[in-house]
Amino acid sequence: MSRLSRLIPLAALALLLIVPVAHAAKKPPIRLAIEAPITGPQASNGIDMLRGVQLAVRQVNAKGGVLGRKVVIVRGDDKGDSANAVAVAEDVIAEGPDAIVGPYNSSVGLLNLPLYRKARVVPIWLTSNTNTQGQGITLQPMNSQVAPQEAKFLLGKGYQKVTILVDTTANGAYTKGIATRLRRLLEDKGVTVNWVQIVETADAPPGYYAAKVAEALATSPDVIYSSTYFPEGVEIAKAIVADGTSTPCHMSLGNIDAGFVSGAGIPTSQRCTFTGVPEATKLSSAKRFVKDYRKAFKTDPGVWGVFTYDSANAYFRAVRRTHSTNYTKVLKELRKMKNVPGQTGKITIDPKNGYRKTLPFLAVLRVNSAGDFVVNTGS
Repeated sequence: MSRLSRLIPLAALALLLIVPVAHAAKKPPIRLAIEAPITGPQASNGIDMLRGVQLAVRQVNAKGGVLGRKVVIVRGDDKGDSANAVAVAEDVIAEGPDAIVGPYNSSVGLLNLPLYRKARVVPIWLTSNTNTQGQGITLQPMNSQVAPQEAKFLLGKGYQKVTILVDTTANGAYTKGIATRLRRLLEDKGVTVNWVQIVETADAPPGYYAAKVAEALATSPDVIYSSTYFPEGVEIAKAIVADGTSTPCHMSLGNIDAGFVSGAGIPTSQRCTFTGVPEATKLSSAKRFVKDYRKAFKTDPGVWGVFTYDSANAYFRAVRRTHSTNYTKVLKELRKMKNVPGQTGKITIDPKNGYRKTLPFLAVLRVNSAGDFVVNTGS
């Protein structure tokens, strides 16, 4: 056999080996969208959420992607404003995502989650208003899960008069929703509940929040409950401290953000208790996430980045288990999650509504001397 004839089979074999590799390289990427308030007043929250997804995607791509397909991120920045909801969703959908983590703000989700579902983009939503539920799942607390815990805390304190400062604006779907549920639970137990409506910081003239706090205090409450997002919560906490009142203050879930502490300062932040989730650095389940996040971004994670990280990984798991990105198959698999390990703790999804069944991380919090949200053991 000539040298040339010996080389021909070897060349053919090499070609056979190359073809599968080339075929794999041509596999289309999996497109995972993240929608959050990446800029605007709630940007500190939104950037943390974006980073959670970025970390999950970097890690899965370093291991060859999902089903041999690279994962790419599609960003949607709604600025936490419902006015941007539809346009942002349309832009994201135009990029052809297979799934989306988000949006975060309920007022946004009420308008655009139906658009994602109609476009067959698998939603792992971050909203809390129960009217945003539907196809998909969430790993975060819903209003129907949070309000009973808040009522239990306030009733346990013996409060008989509660005044709620509540954002009822176009961006207040979450804040109005949780306040309405809480009011009903408290009134059912004989508690007197007063209601003071407020606007967002962008629409508030000088002295506005001081006047609203004075209006709340005029009702002689046992406690002031602030159903707001953190930019408004900061101003309310400042006004309470400036007034010099001894009336206790409790902040709703939307105020849990490092931006609250940086905006109000540690002493003012310590004036209130909070309903929420501790920062990832305080979650015993999130040690690996915190280590990897610090290495990747040279800073500590906030509260919600670990939830978007788990959300992305929940989607990757469903794709692997179904060997598909098919909308219906992945949705069905996501709702089968039971005791799945995550950096937010074990995850079990209620197949009836897509909610997380247990929320061991949800607690009454306070701000410590280092400016961190920690469990209020005195509650």
